This record gives sequence, structure tokens and C-alpha cells, in this order.
Amino acid sequence: MNRSPLTLPGAVARVTEAALGPYQSAVIRIGFAGTWLMFLLREFPHRQELYGPSGPWGWQLAKDLTDDNHAFSALLWSDGRAWFECFYLLAIAASLALLLGWRSRTASVLFMVGVLSLQNRSVFMGDGGDNVLHLMAFYLVFTRCGQVWSLDARRAARDEAARARGERVPADRVGPVLWAVLGLALATVTFTGRFDNGWLIPALLWTVWVALGLWGLVERRAASAEPRLLLDVIANVLHNGALLVIMAEACLIYATAGWYKIQGSRWQDGTAVYYPLHLDYFTPWPGLADLMSTSGTIMLLVTYGTVMVQVAFPFTLFNRRVKNVLLVLMMTEHAVIAVVLGLPFFSLAMITADAVFLPTSFLRRLGRLVTRLCRRAVRRDQGSVPAPRSPEDSAPGRVGAA
Repeated sequence: MNRSPLTLPGAVARVTEAALGPYQSAVIRIGFAGTWLMFLLREFPHRQELYGPSGPWGWQLAKDLTDDNHAFSALLWSDGRAWFECFYLLAIAASLALLLGWRSRTASVLFMVGVLSLQNRSVFMGDGGDNVLHLMAFYLVFTRCGQVWSLDARRAARDEAARARGERVPADRVGPVLWAVLGLALATVTFTGRFDNGWLIPALLWTVWVALGLWGLVERRAASAEPRLLLDVIANVLHNGALLVIMAEACLIYATAGWYKIQGSRWQDGTAVYYPLHLDYFTPWPGLADLMSTSGTIMLLVTYGTVMVQVAFPFTLFNRRVKNVLLVLMMTEHAVIAVVLGLPFFSLAMITADAVFLPTSFLRRLGRLVTRLCRRAVRRDQGSVPAPRSPEDSAPGRVGAA
């Protein structure tokens, strides 16, 4: 049977009717927010030297660079220590809010502002994972990443259950207050001329602010369901497009890395992995590095295997089983890099980017496992009181992005 007439309408309906990959988008939200939060907390004692007024890359040097490349950084609005300390704490709070899925859309915007501002303030502070985080923080703004595993989803489920019981759901008060406060701050920054390095970030911030206000107005005042359905369609299209871009970005990272490695002589003769294991900067465990590098066969297999996996991965997306095998290999490789080479945040960022390709069935099982472990821990602390089942335990399966 010729199925071509059904292909295009079915694809359009699938893209517009639902935000695909809810579990995949939740994983990347939790992964990137958690990675950045752990980095900020680990570097908290050294924040002044890394990104603040006490660093070798001074405020004026950063200002001159951003004036030239038009990069955005809210830290360059003032060179005062108080502004830096407040902004650093706000970046931590935004990361925690996004990690928990509290007001996910607003938290994703604040998370993006924190990531861009700190990284563009000191461009030499990074290990490669910062580039991935830089890009993904921008893409996350367009996703509906709080559909599952978030406080937003929990609040929505609680309200829906109350409506089903015929109870009155109180109006949201936190959202409008948060929207008004951020709008006042955005207007102050705009009209005082702080956005002087480009139009992209201020245009995005104003667009999101207006969209959130329109969304809240429709939910409160709309007499029919059509305006809400229209906004849902627009949000679904943006989400699915952003998720596709994230997947394409991950494929591009591996493809370019693999093909560049092929051109290197050290990768061609199978010795490229040996040299980082003997650099003092990348050997937090010298004994472990020496143990791995004593076998020339292991070095050869790891070197060639890394190139083959990176080059082949984009082509394996058409075969689910092969793709899942390569995902396990790449995540294992990044976990080894985190331990052996002392690059935990780079590895966490890459593992999170890989997680967008994980099967939905696996993520659902993982979520149920984590839920059971958390409940057991709570019951051990509070006694053997049985906890109610979550809606996710009995929810029907959803189609993932992969």
C-alpha cells in the first residue's frame, strides 16, 4: 500500500499536537543544570579569581573583548564586587530551579543568562564542556523541558486531580509576581542602555517575557479553548524544533571530532591516547594512568575505537540496537575520561548530550527505579508508612525523540 499521502499530514500532526521526547528533554534539563550547579558550587571559593574582579582576566579586558565580538555578559554591566557576588548567587539559584523544574520556562531563561554571562566574562576558563553547555543553555529556552520529573509537572498533576474531584483550584500567584518583577528588571536594564553589544539576547528575553505574559492572560481570561490550543501548537513546534537541533548538534560534535582525529598522525598510528595520560595537568591519578598506558595494545584499541565510534555514531541513528550499543560505549568513554583525566564536568556535559538519544522505555524504567529508591529512603527515615503511587507509575508510554 502506498503510504506517502499519510506521511506528511501524520508528521505535521505529530509535531504540532505534542511535545515529543518529554523524558529526553527532562534528562538534558537535569543533566546540564546539575553539571553547571556542581561547577559553580565547586568553584565557589575561587569565584573571584575565575570570574570576578580579582581574576587575571580583568574587567576591562573582558569589556574590550565583548565590545569586539558582541558577546553577552551581564557581569560587565558593573565592575563592583557586590554585583558579582549577587549575580553568582543568582546563577546558582537559577541552576537549582531548573534542576528541580520549578517554573521551568523562566528558570531556563535565567539559567541561560547565568551561563552566558559567566562564560563570556572569562573566556579562557573551560575544558571543552563549557562550549557544549554554552550552546545547550540557549537551546533549552525553546524546549518544554518540565513536562515530567519536575515540580511543574507535580503541580499540574495536583491541580488536574483537584479539578477531577470537583474542587476549586486556587489561582497562581507566584507566576504573575515573578513575571512582573523580571519585567521591571528587564525594562530597567533595557532603558539604561545595558544591552549595548547586540540585539539577539535582549530580543529573546523580551520575546519570552511577552510570551509568558500572553500565556498567563489566555489561561486566566480566555473564553474558549482555541487561544490555548494555538499557543500549545506554537510551543510544541518550538520544542520539537529545539530538540531536533540538540540532537543534530550532538551528532555534529561527534562527526567533526572524529573526522578531525582521522587527519592527525598520532591518531593514525594509534598513540594519541598515550600522551594525555602523561601530562601532569591531566593525571589526577598517575598510578592509574601508568597502568592503562603500559599496554600498547590497549592504547591502540582505545585510540582506534574512539575514532570509529565518533565517526560512525551519526550513521547509526537509523538502527536502534546499534545506536544503543554505541551510546553505552560513548558514555563509558566519557566516564573513564572524568576519572582518569580529571575532567568531570566535560564528561558530564557530553554524557548529558548523549542522553537525548536514550530510549523512552529505558528512561521510564530509570525514573521508576529512582522513585522506588527515594521512597525506601523516606520510609527508613519516617517509618514503614506506605507512600502513594505517582501518576507516572501508571501513565501510558509516550513516544521519545529518538
